[in-house]
Amino acid sequence: MNRAAAHEISWRARVRTATDAVRFIDATGFCVLFPLKNVPLPSLYYACARRGIHLGPGWDKYCEMIWEWKDELPHRRRAYYSKCLRGRGMFVSVKLLPHFLAMRDSAAAASDYERFYAAGRISHDALVIWKVLEEHGPLATLELRHACKMESKTGNVRFKRAMLELQCHMVLVHFGAEQETAAWPSSRFELTARAFPRQVAAARSISSEAARCAIAHKYLEQQPTASPATLMRLLGWTKAQAVAACGAET
Repeated sequence: MNRAAAHEISWRARVRTATDAVRFIDATGFCVLFPLKNVPLPSLYYACARRGIHLGPGWDKYCEMIWEWKDELPHRRRAYYSKCLRGRGMFVSVKLLPHFLAMRDSAAAASDYERFYAAGRISHDALVIWKVLEEHGPLATLELRHACKMESKTGNVRFKRAMLELQCHMVLVHFGAEQETAAWPSSRFELTARAFPRQVAAARSISSEAARCAIAHKYLEQQPTASPATLMRLLGWTKAQAVAACGAET
């Protein structure tokens, strides 16, 4: 296997449909859309195309399918997707979602914005976005910017930064798409607490240590030679946390 495919997994059949994609996400536990340099996770693109994206013609039919699935699958509550991998997009299986939420202490209620803000976990702009979504429900990107009064160029910079904050905390999830302009459809966003209420509730009874062990177990199923250092870099764990989580699998 070449370096580009080093972290891809052997999959029984090429992913062709949304149902196939869910099976793949469930099998991996968590994966990226497209292969990412220095990110040791399998990609949905490779499972569809059976090649690294750099070997293909650029934006192709597989890219289009995956781009739609990032909004469609969470809307159908079949997988979680947001930019929760240090600002990069990642799918998480519904089964493993409670453990990710517990690991990040993110099993938040829809009205928990004041608690997060008082603890210094989110900025004021993120607080505004969270409050708007809590009040209005799912909103597409441009509509959400307008409701938050962040329509200007500088407002858009603030909006993107705050949206990334909330996604890194797994407070937000992609939740369908909407044709707001003549260009590509805009992603719609919803609070994780409302999109996946059962998973958020389940996360509250899982300790952070148990969550890390479950995540490490799933990762090592596919990458059995991975070291604790890999999980440290990938998920931002401390050395002690990574060693403890991986040690539970030995």
